[in-house]
Amino acid sequence: MTQKTNLSQRTAEILKNRITVEKALLPGEKLPNENELSAELGVSRATLREAIRILVNDGLLTVYRGKGTYVSDKADQFAGTQMIGNVDTSDMRVRLRDLYEARLIIEPEAAFLAANRATDEEIEEILRLGEIVQKNIKRNPRGSARVRSESEFHGAIMKAAHNDFLAQFIPLLTETIEKTFALDENLEIIAEDAYKDHIMIMHFLELRDAAALKSAVTIHLHHAAINENLKLDI
Repeated sequence: MTQKTNLSQRTAEILKNRITVEKALLPGEKLPNENELSAELGVSRATLREAIRILVNDGLLTVYRGKGTYVSDKADQFAGTQMIGNVDTSDMRVRLRDLYEARLIIEPEAAFLAANRATDEEIEEILRLGEIVQKNIKRNPRGSARVRSESEFHGAIMKAAHNDFLAQFIPLLTETIEKTFALDENLEIIAEDAYKDHIMIMHFLELRDAAALKSAVTIHLHHAAINENLKLDI
């Protein structure tokens, strides 16, 4: 299986989760335009098209020529399914453990690069997204707005590393966040720790203290994994 295929399948799984778990997209609702959605998910338009094709084949999405792509009227039937695009998601806890381990290997180093490479405008934007996350945590730590804003905040740090290969990791980052909420375990505790950790992350990013930012991101990920009762070997 190629890297592109894996990325398309992960992107398809993220979209499926938004429809069947978060209910962020309802039956009969049109998907955002291709440019907007691919940018939000941190993938190319080609990858997004392939992910949509997977979901169309599965019956979750319907394409109307000249009108766009819509969530199927039968989307509610998929809420309990465990397979998507040949990816087995039945053991969510094992999947989450692997995702957190991957994030711990990659994300702190990406944050280190971001502290050194981000433009002033990018740092300003990351801080803006961070404040949105904080407001959403206070407003509703379980809400879909918090899930999306958390993904956008961490994804923006990854993008600010200015490394094309690291940017391809963003869908995995998003999947980790969305699966954490789907598992629905200790979300209030996770939110409390995340709020404090975000303050630390934003502070060190604003200072461009790469080493401290790397440590802050590492601590943040360990907090989340511990609160999810996940045993990591890293």
